[in-house]
This record gives sequence, C-alpha cells and structure tokens, in this order.
Amino acid sequence: MAVSKPRPCACPRPLSTLSPVVPAPLHSALLAPSLLAGRHTRLAESAAEVAAAGAPWLHLDIMDGHFVPNLTFGPQMIAELRREVPGLFFDVHLMLDEPQRYAETFIQAGAQLVSFHIEPALDHRALLARIRALGCQNGLVLNPGTPADAVEPFLHEVDLVLVMTVQPGFGGQPFRRDMLAKLARLDTLRRERNLNFRLEVDGGIDPATGRDCRAAGADTFVAGTSFFKSPDRAAFVRDVAAW
Repeated sequence: MAVSKPRPCACPRPLSTLSPVVPAPLHSALLAPSLLAGRHTRLAESAAEVAAAGAPWLHLDIMDGHFVPNLTFGPQMIAELRREVPGLFFDVHLMLDEPQRYAETFIQAGAQLVSFHIEPALDHRALLARIRALGCQNGLVLNPGTPADAVEPFLHEVDLVLVMTVQPGFGGQPFRRDMLAKLARLDTLRRERNLNFRLEVDGGIDPATGRDCRAAGADTFVAGTSFFKSPDRAAFVRDVAAW
C-alpha cells in the first residue's frame, strides 16, 4: 500500500532528552481525543472536529484483529488524515502482534508519536531506538493485567508510557479504578529517576475519572466517547487543560 514519503517529523525534540528539573514536575494536562469514537464513515470530519475544539493531539488506535479482536485503520488512512488536519499531533497507538513490522510505515504516513505494547515478544529496546532514529517520539503501553514493573527497564528510553484502564480493542468500556495505583507507581518512578516522559491514560476517561488519573500522576488523557458526545467540545478541551 502506497503511503506518503518520509518527511521531517513536526514533533518537538523527544521529551525524555530534555534537561530535567529536580524534582521533575508534572507536565501540563492535555487531551488526545480518540478517533476510534468518531464517525467511521466520516473520519476526516471527526478529526477536523478535534482540531476545531482546540485539542492539541489526535489519538489513533491501530488494531490488527490478532493482538486485539478488532480492526481499525491502516497507514494510508493516517496519510490522508495527515493532509486533512496538518496541525494536529498524531499519537499513534499500535495494538499489534508485530509492531516492529509496521512502525516505520506509520511514521512515513504521518505519525509523530508511535507507542506499542510491552506484552508481545520482541526486542522492545531496538524498536524504541528505531522509532527515535526515524525522527519520531516513542512510547510503551501496558494492558490492565500488566504490572508497571514490566516497563521499568525502559523508562529512560521512552517519551511516553500509556496505561490502559480498559481491555483494549473496543471503545465505551467502563473505567477500571484499580489502574490508578499503576499510574501512581509510574509517576513515582518518573520522579525518583528524574525522568521526563509523559504519562498517558486511555479507557473510560471523562471529567470525573480523568481528574482521578491526574491526581495519580497522569498528564495525557485519551478520551473518545466522552469527547465526541460532549455538547461543548471546546469547553471539554479547556477543562482538561486546567486539571
């Protein structure tokens, strides 16, 4: 499948390479609406609605039907969306059995941050380095049943850690409050080691659960259903920024 040619990434310098402050402060809160909750027959319009609301990031879930029991978007869709909404930061979450086979293609298509799961058996360190070498930010993702310690050896090599607060694969699931302790553990490790990665949360995020996650250390919030169903999406974005 043809995608756009590689281009310089518009994302800033990888966060974990910045000079840290002691103790490392929380990042400003930001919203990354999930396109999975948009209208699938009008994805470009849904992405444009995210931009119009003032959200800085767009979260794009890539599913292969194997690692999770669902299918979503391919790289060509990412490339076309990149042309439609050039101002949004593309936060691409690979829910794939073999993310090492596809990460470069998604970066070429327009991804600015590529995260992948810790659970599949692969050389995680090599893939993190490869994503960085291609001029993109990187991240690791943990399913609800995976402890925070699984990503501990890689924390100095990532720009983002994503904690799933639902079982990935489908939107609209209820928030799992037992994941707050995992967020708090990762935030503690970040502060103790004076690291600067963003701590993202995805699954059942609304104003109430989002504030609880913020209190536990999260700074980046993936909201799908609650964002697209909000009667005032711009106010939703502003509210998250104030958490």
